[in-house]
Amino acid sequence: MSLFSGPLPLIPPAARRNADGQDSAPSVVALGGGHGLSSSLSALRLLTQELTAVVTVADDGGSSGRLRRELGVLPPGDLRMALAALCDDTDWGRTWRDVMQHRFSSRDGVEGSLDQHAMGNLLIVTLWELLGDPVAGLQWAGALLGARGKVLPMARVPLTIQGDVLTEVDGTLRLRTIVGQAQLAVAAEAGNVSQVRLLPDGAPACTDALEAIELADWVILGPGSWYTSVLPHLLLPELRDALCRTSAKRCLTMNLTNETKETQGMSAVDHLAVIRRYAPDFTVDVVLADPSVVADTAEFEAAVAGMGGRAVFGRVGASTGKPVHDPLRLATAYNDIFGENQE
Repeated sequence: MSLFSGPLPLIPPAARRNADGQDSAPSVVALGGGHGLSSSLSALRLLTQELTAVVTVADDGGSSGRLRRELGVLPPGDLRMALAALCDDTDWGRTWRDVMQHRFSSRDGVEGSLDQHAMGNLLIVTLWELLGDPVAGLQWAGALLGARGKVLPMARVPLTIQGDVLTEVDGTLRLRTIVGQAQLAVAAEAGNVSQVRLLPDGAPACTDALEAIELADWVILGPGSWYTSVLPHLLLPELRDALCRTSAKRCLTMNLTNETKETQGMSAVDHLAVIRRYAPDFTVDVVLADPSVVADTAEFEAAVAGMGGRAVFGRVGASTGKPVHDPLRLATAYNDIFGENQE
């Protein structure tokens, strides 16, 4: 029976043997946030149903930020996007995906309390308030959507991301401390980001996420905003330790452009250096990169080898030329990687 009933073709998953000697799809944990995580989930759902998304909970802007400030809940936006990416590709799933992503818009001249709130954010928060448990609430939301996988927060408490940014003020370089994901992303455009950290210091990771990482066959980190979606998973001590200790193979997926708001002037090798700086014990088996973002192949391969892995190059961007991953191309790349790295 096909794992995927919709119009998109299912790519045959790289087979591995389970305890009964039968071929089965790999168990995969994908970590990140926002559009980057949605891209990897849209690809991975074509390969396996044993899929868990572990999502950042440091967002403090837009609808998520308002709900977080007003109600004291986890920011639901990135969690909503992950659920939408995993929706079943049937009329039911597509309809609920559109419901989750729908944003309210007040009439001209009216300042409405619902303006720019995403319906999915409100639904998720409703489930949290009724059930009193963020993980259970996300499970119920996933069941409603027919999600092909599980969505978990990286922590059960809201986190705040903080960083120092070197900026020029009146001709003098000054180091400013920026608090909050939304502000850090904006400030990063004007200078170099350094000393990124999460608050509260030593916050506990979600135990369900730690267990999923321990039991996974593959862990996929990235793509996404490097400092605010990818790096936070390595800044949370318990989560970083789990990612370093797991017996799962690790794949780091690079972005399709190095010139994002947070990483202007950085090369692909510089991106890897950030990971090594904040998590020196984190090793990889594979780093997947589109060749268009790697200026010096030999230098990049050497940097990946320094992290214990090998570089895999593949055209994984959309044919439009925009820096957006194509689900089928990315799924094909992951499938090849899974197959080449079987025990």
